[in-house]
Amino acid sequence: MNKTSTALRNEVKELAEEAFHRKLISGYGDRADINEYQIVYQGKPRHISLVEARLFLIDLIYRNRMY
Repeated sequence: MNKTSTALRNEVKELAEEAFHRKLISGYGDRADINEYQIVYQGKPRHISLVEARLFLIDLIYRNRMY
């Protein structure tokens, strides 16, 4: 894993922790595939790429802060 993907994985983990503590998601974690991440949202596990996970979590946290 290169530095860029390691940094992205770490950012996704931090965002997931924040979303979890805000009760926006009910779970998260690494996948066997190093380019994917699992997020449990509305009771359903979703296996998405790191880039998509980052965008999803940023959007979710942002929308929650607005309301």
